[in-house]
Amino acid sequence: MAEQMTFELPVKTALGRDDFFVSPINALAVQMLENWPAWPNHKLALTGPKGAGKTHLVQVWATDTGATVLPARELPKADIPALVDAPIAIEDIREIATDMPAQEALFHLHNLAQAHGTPLLLTADIAPNHWGLTLPDLQSRMSATTITTLPAPDDALLAAVLVKLFADRQITVQPDLIAYLLKRMDRSFDAAGRLVAALDKSALSKGKPITRKLAATVLDNSP
Repeated sequence: MAEQMTFELPVKTALGRDDFFVSPINALAVQMLENWPAWPNHKLALTGPKGAGKTHLVQVWATDTGATVLPARELPKADIPALVDAPIAIEDIREIATDMPAQEALFHLHNLAQAHGTPLLLTADIAPNHWGLTLPDLQSRMSATTITTLPAPDDALLAAVLVKLFADRQITVQPDLIAYLLKRMDRSFDAAGRLVAALDKSALSKGKPITRKLAATVLDNSP
């Protein structure tokens, strides 16, 4: 049977508070962000593996606090003094490990935020003492930051993430398919995102719904 033409349709990613599934393994991180006025020295590092929900949780926090969210690599172009007028979230700090202008901008931002008592949220996949920053004064200040972690998912959390990823693509799936995927997929949020994208693409190309048979084929052909 000939495969149908497919088109890359936009995926609407839901990033609201109600779309973030709170489970026992991530409840502490959620609580830490909700309790932002009590952060030691007004700063917090949110760590966890790729796809763990850091960006989603940052967006929830930004909505609650009116924070500005900025990728670390864009810091050299930012108006640093203006940023400290409201809470700030800087994402993916490890991406600037070899970028001295970005590190210098973050150092300046950190010092201004401390002076103004402005909340500063920093994200990365691992703890600050492993960020590999080459500006010594910045690395020492980052290493002294309180840490909260979004860990790798358990079954309940990974199932909720799969359902959300399908819903972002306007796809409704049966619970037995979710259970089937959980037993056979790689245990990471990143893997969940790739799997849902592959299932959606395969279903569209074949003009068929996403079933266990289709899932088995996609999983067998996954790298």
